[in-house]
Amino acid sequence: MNTASLKSPLRDALSKVPDEFRDKIVDSYIDLKIRHREGKHDAAGLSAGKLSESVLRFLQHDLTKTHIPFNKQITNFIDECEKLIRLSHNLGVESIRIVIPRAMIFMYTLRSKRGIGHIGGDVDANVIDGATITRLADWILCELIRVYHNLSLEEADTLINSLSTRNVPDVWEIGGKKRVLRNDLDFKQITLLLLYASVDSVVLAEDIYSWTKYSNLGMYKKSVLIPLHNANLIEYDASTQTVVISPSGIKQVEESII
Repeated sequence: MNTASLKSPLRDALSKVPDEFRDKIVDSYIDLKIRHREGKHDAAGLSAGKLSESVLRFLQHDLTKTHIPFNKQITNFIDECEKLIRLSHNLGVESIRIVIPRAMIFMYTLRSKRGIGHIGGDVDANVIDGATITRLADWILCELIRVYHNLSLEEADTLINSLSTRNVPDVWEIGGKKRVLRNDLDFKQITLLLLYASVDSVVLAEDIYSWTKYSNLGMYKKSVLIPLHNANLIEYDASTQTVVISPSGIKQVEESII
């Protein structure tokens, strides 16, 4: 079984957003995070543009009940955001009408004017620009979840925190799998790093085993998961075969691994 068969926590968290918008928002956000971690700044910039335009269309739909169709080009993105900012306060909360559009204007401008995703920009794409765009994308997703979430406050807070803090360049995501790009870690450290980097708060034991490339599932549980569980670094639920990193495990990753 693969985590792809489980419900996506991002899609669950945005379940109040219509599918037409939600799928495009989530897909472009995930693409942006993966491309940023791989150092593909131009590609990440393109994903940031798609994310911005998808969020804009959703906010138009939510606030005005009409939006620019996905098959029609947005000719002036900044102007469309300004239109939302000027809407009456009776049409929606300030975060949706004003703060998110202003954040998107900055992200879209940085992506468009600093060489990211465009040939001939005045400054080459670089790590700082890419990191800034990615953090803005994190914040925008967090704010959408805060306003539109269909989770308990505790669950929403946990997911928002994971989106805000888990950006681990040592973990490569590809084809629904995760790989640790370091050769100096043992299997316990690899497991902790993979759990730390996962946007999903809960991971199937079978998936984490597969990602580590350990040779035998039974031995992996006995030699890696159970000792980590006994040390309170993870919570390994043998009945559901799921694993989640604990606060102590997070501290160990941040202080001793990354």
